[in-house]
Amino acid sequence: MTTATAPVSPSRAFIPALEGMRGMAALGVLVTHVAFQTGTSRTPVLGPILERFDMAVAIFFALSGFLLWRPHAAAAHGHDRAPRASRYLLHRVARVLPAYWVVVVFVLVLLPGAAHSANLPVWLSNLFLLQVFVPLTLTDGLTQMWSLSVEMAFYLVLPLLAWLVVRLRGRAARWRVPVLLGLIAVSLTWNLWPVPSPDAIHADNWLPAYLPWFAAGMVLAELTCLVRPEARWARLLSSQPLMWALALAAFLLSATEFGGPAGLERAQPWQYAMKMVLGTVIGFGLLAPLVIRRPGAANRWLESSTAAILGRWSYGIFLWHLVVLTVVFPVFGIIPFNGHFLYVITLTTALTLPLAAASFALVEEPARRWAARWDRRTAARVDSGAESISSVR
Repeated sequence: MTTATAPVSPSRAFIPALEGMRGMAALGVLVTHVAFQTGTSRTPVLGPILERFDMAVAIFFALSGFLLWRPHAAAAHGHDRAPRASRYLLHRVARVLPAYWVVVVFVLVLLPGAAHSANLPVWLSNLFLLQVFVPLTLTDGLTQMWSLSVEMAFYLVLPLLAWLVVRLRGRAARWRVPVLLGLIAVSLTWNLWPVPSPDAIHADNWLPAYLPWFAAGMVLAELTCLVRPEARWARLLSSQPLMWALALAAFLLSATEFGGPAGLERAQPWQYAMKMVLGTVIGFGLLAPLVIRRPGAANRWLESSTAAILGRWSYGIFLWHLVVLTVVFPVFGIIPFNGHFLYVITLTTALTLPLAAASFALVEEPARRWAARWDRRTAARVDSGAESISSVR
């Protein structure tokens, strides 16, 4: 006896190239941290380029914006139903927190530099992703988690954003892209506002500053519902050479003073706004030809088995690479900020990948399966309740 399988909704269809791109972004974050901690970022010409691989965060944010907004865009255009907020939040929690908590507990208990300063505020802020709001709680091995804190804030705000534009449906759905572009324009001014914040905390690390990077993916989600093969704009956006050249130009420009100073020095407001613009272009330009594709188009590298594996392990790479990098220096007798970039990045990558694989197999995938089972049980209870009401009637 065979069971019919429901077709996968286009708004939830898996796009292999995006998984590969996620893996590349994770490696980009690793590159920028190795460049900084080996002092390579001080090297003329090459140094600023290597350090500016932190723009990989723009890719992560654009990917989240596209994938999480896609069902809402499809619903507005009459192609699907928007997900329930409870289901959406359950899957976000299951995707992010279990593997993250493993790293936090490991670092705050076993990593010497972090364990010695792990007071109650540090524990609570790191466990609940509040590092960008609580002063002096970013600690060794976990400093990259500021971006995860911003990402979690976006997860919480997204249902509200969807509700605010819920009336833009059917014929009115064409106004959703202009509204999102307006959101980008307003968010670019965030760094100019006198936003009150605690000492040692900068409001330019909060979600409103990074909304343009998320909105780049959200706009793409809307455009995939509007695309027509004969449209000139669709042909332009689906051109990988053109869009990737645009993204490369934005990346190289971000490695100049337009992207802000190198290192930990804080950028001027205009530089910060320009960095947000360039990151928006990078995220949009890299993803556009992957989601608005010409018939038969494919990206051999991003859709390869190697890229797919790196994509599956990308979250683990992001979570563990700074822990590994912190340990590599003393264990292998390397002096920080004193060169040896190739040696350090080889060691860091080689040691991070097995940890990322273990994180995926032992924590991330089981958590995903648990969320899926919970979903099915909830759906079964809802269907059972509906049938009972129908029989009474």
